[in-house]
Amino acid sequence: MPYGQNTERLLCRNIKTVGCWVEKMVRKKAGQEKPGWNDAKGQRETDGQENKNRGREEKNTERRRKRQRLWVLFLETLYISAFTFGGGFVIVTFMKRKFVDGLHWIDEKEMLDFTALAQSSPGAIAVNAAILVGLKVCGPPGVAVAVLGTVLPPMAILSVISFFYETFSANPYVALTMQGMQAGVAAVILDVACELGTGVARERSIYSVLILAGAFAADFFLGINVICIILTAAAAGALRMVIFRRRRAER
Repeated sequence: MPYGQNTERLLCRNIKTVGCWVEKMVRKKAGQEKPGWNDAKGQRETDGQENKNRGREEKNTERRRKRQRLWVLFLETLYISAFTFGGGFVIVTFMKRKFVDGLHWIDEKEMLDFTALAQSSPGAIAVNAAILVGLKVCGPPGVAVAVLGTVLPPMAILSVISFFYETFSANPYVALTMQGMQAGVAAVILDVACELGTGVARERSIYSVLILAGAFAADFFLGINVICIILTAAAAGALRMVIFRRRRAER
């Protein structure tokens, strides 16, 4: 084939290629054509990238929400521990009002179970309750945050008081202040005890009411150890569940 004809064909092919490229760029610029519009592979790549971006955004949103909840958990436990006097029962009381009635992170029945577990487990009731609440709300990180928020205020306050213990112990105004606080603490504990007892009575279960009355009589009239009462009540609840399952199996 002559050399001139080859050159002419090559020139025509290049002109057509350049013309197609220019037309494609014009369409893309005018919004008539998108990358991968006619390419199934390109469309799949675009969809996959969008799904990855969406999943990344959801993960980031979940992480921000979890960090925010951890921060709120730390601030609330820090506040409750710093401004609560009278022992672990009072802290449990304020935890119930904050996390059950206020934030609605825990229901009332769970808080009642947490109170029983915190009292029957070894260690401080406030720390035990913080562990259970933190585990329920945010898992293991919630445990660390709740315990830290609960322990920091007593450590700081007791560290300061230890330097001035003799002055505080001999001051009559401090003694009168502590007596007034004890009266207020007793009222708060009684209020929560009545509220939780009312919750048990609302179940309209004779079995639960009998356990409640028996536990009160054993503690108030007989002076039996609280741990023994709680363990006995737990055993009674387990026995009730076993009987209930056997009756269901027989039916």
